[in-house]
Amino acid sequence: MPGVHRNQQGAMNVRILLSLLLACLPALAQGQQGITDHPQQQAEQRPISPRGQERLQAEVAHQLNMLPTYSIFDVLNYQIQGSTVILSGKVRTLGLKTAAEDAVRKVEGVDRVQNDIEVLAPSSSDDRLRVEVARVLFNTPALMPYSMGAVPPIHIIVEGGKVTLEGIVNSQADKDLAGLKTSSIPGIFSVTNDLRVEK
Repeated sequence: MPGVHRNQQGAMNVRILLSLLLACLPALAQGQQGITDHPQQQAEQRPISPRGQERLQAEVAHQLNMLPTYSIFDVLNYQIQGSTVILSGKVRTLGLKTAAEDAVRKVEGVDRVQNDIEVLAPSSSDDRLRVEVARVLFNTPALMPYSMGAVPPIHIIVEGGKVTLEGIVNSQADKDLAGLKTSSIPGIFSVTNDLRVEK
């Protein structure tokens, strides 16, 4: 009875498939957990003293600033909530986004990292604008001191021809000058001046 035989064979194949799927579920679940922390998950927060919080902030900032590919054309921000660090900002490469998360995970006292850093789309025209903005700003005598250091305090973020200035300057006059100089560069669609004046 070939019809019955085919039905039995089909049922056996289904049973085998189901048993294989059930066997793989724990591994699949473990693999998903290892990829990244989901932003919606609530991690248990270990209580941290104010002094411990200050140490954690200083160490996270240090680790981010020490990243070898972090430059004035990227911006990395962070928030600390208990033992969780939330990373944000905009970078030019996926490698820098990953490196930032890896560096912060190694900080003692950090239990969880939520990586919300955005990777900018590659663009040769944006690359040209980045270089031009940096050239104009740091060749301006009053702004030249901001070009010093491994990671200068002014960051130039270019996305689709739109420029955002981020970082810290010493005075409102320096902030206004940086915005004015950037706005004078041909080919820029808009300028957002988010520089903060150091108190």
